[in-house]
Amino acid sequence: MMKSFIVAASLLLMAAPVAAQDWRSAYTDLDFAQCTIISTYEIGADFACPGHRGYPVLVAESDLRMAVSYGFGARDERAFGQTFAPFNNTGPRIEWLLADHPERGEIPVGTILRFFIAAPDYEDPDRQVLVVTKIEPGNTCQVAHVDALANRDANQMARDAARRLIPGFDCARGEPERVGTWSLE
Repeated sequence: MMKSFIVAASLLLMAAPVAAQDWRSAYTDLDFAQCTIISTYEIGADFACPGHRGYPVLVAESDLRMAVSYGFGARDERAFGQTFAPFNNTGPRIEWLLADHPERGEIPVGTILRFFIAAPDYEDPDRQVLVVTKIEPGNTCQVAHVDALANRDANQMARDAARRLIPGFDCARGEPERVGTWSLE
């Protein structure tokens, strides 16, 4: 009986997500010169780009708006359709939030990526939002947005939001949370 309990408890621990406090960051460039165009259409294209240790990054550009998804099934994830209404483009670096998985080794659990969003009158400087994305096969989506110019420590706020939101976030039901001071409308 005790042996069965120990085996069951061990299996539950192996299936449980890695605790957020165990996460660490790594950085990769989002360099479109290193990406492959995988499809084109009248007003855009989809790019397959290398991420941390080759982890797939899928970028969709359509009508001067970008969406970014991750993983081998990236096109089927909710993140692939998440973007901002105004014209926008991605920043040049991805911060990968990484955890150790007992069976698969180091795995990405999330990312933080800066988006530059056109101001409404197009004369003001672009606005900047840090987008926190959860990475989990079948459950990859944006979980938080941080106004990068309105918050003094926006990068740390994005990391804190990731630690708080990613572990239990349900992409089918949840909407990205606006974190901190928000000057964008």
